Amino acid sequence: MFQKFDLNQIFVMIVPLLFAVTVHEAAHGYVAWKMGDDTAKRAGRLTLNPIKHLDFIGSFLLPIILKLSGSPVLFGYAKPVPVNFANLRDYRKGTIYVASAGVAANMVLAIISSIFFQIMLHLGDLWFDSILRPVLLDLFLILGYSVVINLVLAIFNLIPIPPLDGSRILAVFLPMPLRAKFERLEPFGMLIIIVLLMINALSFLISFFLTPLLILLLGNRGIAFIFG
Repeated sequence: MFQKFDLNQIFVMIVPLLFAVTVHEAAHGYVAWKMGDDTAKRAGRLTLNPIKHLDFIGSFLLPIILKLSGSPVLFGYAKPVPVNFANLRDYRKGTIYVASAGVAANMVLAIISSIFFQIMLHLGDLWFDSILRPVLLDLFLILGYSVVINLVLAIFNLIPIPPLDGSRILAVFLPMPLRAKFERLEPFGMLIIIVLLMINALSFLISFFLTPLLILLLGNRGIAFIFG
């Protein structure tokens, strides 16, 4: 059942989501460039300009539908940065670095956001009743949602199902015959992911890792504020 359309709440969740997916993709392209492949650079994707990375369905439509349908956390994706792994100077090491870059970037963003979130949380008595409360409250919520969204993106992308980043990392360590069979799953990867989401298998897996990380970065008080 769809919830009431709350433009401000959607705004404070969309902003960190767009930034998270933009940084995620830019990180892939930047590390690929440093490892020898300039495909993303030539495509103009080594930028934090979200317009270069956003996908209408994954970056706008899907998050809004999730929010209106009552999902507690928004989720989305951007256009994958083009990478030619054959151009990497060291294929094995380069693939691991490139595939890990987006996840690492999201984890760094989550940690930075949590630091500023905790500062605002502990100084809440100074600003909560001030004239700047509406603006600062939105900033506070953006930081909190940034922690949640970046953690979800990091955990989700580490799942070893093609074409997610975790699958590329896993493939590097597989024997060549098994790797070839594993990589042939990629055309069916999104279907597999959708099915696993529908039966809540991925939701359980993500929650298993997400919950302790949220407690660590937001604290119980912060979690109650964001999800309460």
